[in-house]
Amino acid sequence: MIETPDDDARERNAPGHRRVGSHVRLDFYSSAFCDPCRATRVVVDEVRRLVPAAVVEEHEITRDLDRAERVGIRSTPTIVIYGEGDAEVFRAEGVPTVNQVLTALAHAR
Repeated sequence: MIETPDDDARERNAPGHRRVGSHVRLDFYSSAFCDPCRATRVVVDEVRRLVPAAVVEEHEITRDLDRAERVGIRSTPTIVIYGEGDAEVFRAEGVPTVNQVLTALAHAR
């Protein structure tokens, strides 16, 4: 089946269709010598592959300590997902699963 732009528009406007918009942001706080951070990076990379519309930013806490303190980062790794209006919708300390992050992204829209 060949998809036309009209097919695309119908799919986007179909009831129940959920698309992650550019207003969704995933912030990943890490530190250089953190083994769980490496595992979380694998999760974040997979989420980025599956949801290319999501904005993903990694923050190394030693380089961005003011920001980490401002948002209350107590340990690494930590993932914070923000939805529309920069409202925090999900926070995970430790290594989340891909499914946890995908579910949070779906709720953030």
